[in-house]
Amino acid sequence: MPFRDAFNNLKSSWDEIKKGNTQHPISHQQQYPGQQQPPVPQDSRPVAYQQQPSTVYWQSKFDPSIPVGAEWDQKQGNNNGWGNAELENYTSNPENSFHTSDGKLVVRAIANHSSPSPENKFTSARLVSRHTLSRQQGCLTAVLSLPCASGIWPAFWLLPKEPFTWPHEGEIDIAETWNGDRNNKSCLHWGFFTGEDAWKHRTIGTQINDMAQRPVRFDFAWEQQQPGQGRMVWYIDGRPVMKAPIPAGTRPISDFQILLNVAMGGNVCAGQVPANGSYDLVVHQMYMSEQLENGGWQRFEADWNNSPEGNTM
Repeated sequence: MPFRDAFNNLKSSWDEIKKGNTQHPISHQQQYPGQQQPPVPQDSRPVAYQQQPSTVYWQSKFDPSIPVGAEWDQKQGNNNGWGNAELENYTSNPENSFHTSDGKLVVRAIANHSSPSPENKFTSARLVSRHTLSRQQGCLTAVLSLPCASGIWPAFWLLPKEPFTWPHEGEIDIAETWNGDRNNKSCLHWGFFTGEDAWKHRTIGTQINDMAQRPVRFDFAWEQQQPGQGRMVWYIDGRPVMKAPIPAGTRPISDFQILLNVAMGGNVCAGQVPANGSYDLVVHQMYMSEQLENGGWQRFEADWNNSPEGNTM
């Protein structure tokens, strides 16, 4: 997610990447016009919803009787645009993050151009899990409905537990899409963007043409027996889309936490401002298990051997 001041370099790199690295379509359906996200129909992809494996060691409750803040640290404010000139003011207000009666978590960005209060023109939520990955190896799974619209940037990603030094200690992006392009960015950032650290920054764009129409399943599997070593594989709808080694760093991946947010405007959205309305990132399921489903670590090994490495920045 936020790439701080270095994002200017990242954006120009992405312009080149997107010319030649969106050949990994998850769906070949027609692109959908319009900026607002249409209603999400009944999911037609069984891979998105499966019975959770017996090896689950953490699962977010999404219980409407429990405040969102019980499981998630609700970040506040604009923080100077979070390094990307973003517009949103993050709040802990229940209209920006809440559990539904049927057991989902909603992160809602709201654009209200007519608000007399600058802080209320663009509000959203930025949630950080109170639970870390906590294992040397495992798999994080989430089923998400992502808002797709101009000026909107939803994200599901990982950062080390605070305090940490960015980007030296790492950032892992699992799901994000910009300006409604329906192109999911799987990214790794570890260290600086130039010189000896350039190889530590990797990314692949995966086109999901029907992203706005259905929930999408994301899995992130990792194995790291010692800090500075290890491997990671990113999955979309059960398909491996990127792999990368874990670069040398000062923090083990078991210290990383989950982040969910919907950013608005800023550098990543190329200055586009969202139209009046609300934009929902809906979390249908989220859990961590000791191994990948349908094959465990043997599957991980096979997927590692057959997955593309991310493009360096």
